[in-house]
Amino acid sequence: MLFDTHCHLNFGSFDGKVDKVIDEAKKAGVNRIVIPGTDVPTSKKAVKIAEEFDGIYAAVGIHPHHIMQYQISNIKYQNDISNIKQDVIPAKAGIHFDLMQIEKLLQRPKVVAIGEVGIDRHIYQKTKYPDYKIEEEFIELQKIILQEQIGLAIEYDKSLVLHNREAKNDMIKVLNNNWNKKLEGRSVFHCCEPDLELLEYAKNHKMFIGVDGDITYYKEKQEFIKNIPLEMLVLETDSPFLNPRLRQDFGGQAEPLKSKYNEPRNIPLIAEFIANLKNISVEKLSKQTTENARKLFRL
Repeated sequence: MLFDTHCHLNFGSFDGKVDKVIDEAKKAGVNRIVIPGTDVPTSKKAVKIAEEFDGIYAAVGIHPHHIMQYQISNIKYQNDISNIKQDVIPAKAGIHFDLMQIEKLLQRPKVVAIGEVGIDRHIYQKTKYPDYKIEEEFIELQKIILQEQIGLAIEYDKSLVLHNREAKNDMIKVLNNNWNKKLEGRSVFHCCEPDLELLEYAKNHKMFIGVDGDITYYKEKQEFIKNIPLEMLVLETDSPFLNPRLRQDFGGQAEPLKSKYNEPRNIPLIAEFIANLKNISVEKLSKQTTENARKLFRL
């Protein structure tokens, strides 16, 4: 049995296809999947899907990229009205309302984690937010909302799925300021950047490292994975993103999969590639990573 610990079946790419995708995943031996939310609507959708299928679970939370919605609201309001008191700015009201909805979702039985949440300094070329840019005010807002969501994970005894992109120092600072023993063995660096400082932090705090399909073509991550103890690894697809590439002999040029979107059925491809890198059997890697995932989400 394999476990896809991070798969966005709640995204539009899978509309009308969820039944088929889950069925094909189970045929491939992937019997458990966690669907993370990235905002309130996708968190609600994740819960809905999880409640309809056996072996499917949800994480709920607000992704750092989507915190831009509150930043835009804040800027727009400040441009319209001067000298307004900070505590009545609509952005703050929106954040409070959305976090209340996330908190309410945490009480549903099939919600196992807060996620995916974190800090993101990457400048996205494709985004629904006009004039998307990284400014320190935006990063500070990400930190505040991450801190609130970490607090919810602790309060409701849930696992924590962390998104960190080009923001290692910010992430470590927030974690240090908000760490709780409850998070040990319950937290994962999703799609972890190949950074030995992050790995050391994860080791010291009993965290897991998520590995995705990009391991099949990202040379730096291939070297990084060799340093990660097997008991810290969990497998992810991050579907519909990060489609793995195939090599018949795991050498030479990587060939993209023919399917347009990544799916949880591709977890065995990721498992095989990692097993080859670590010079262990696929069976050993599959068994250990599934056990790790069950520990991470208390399943």
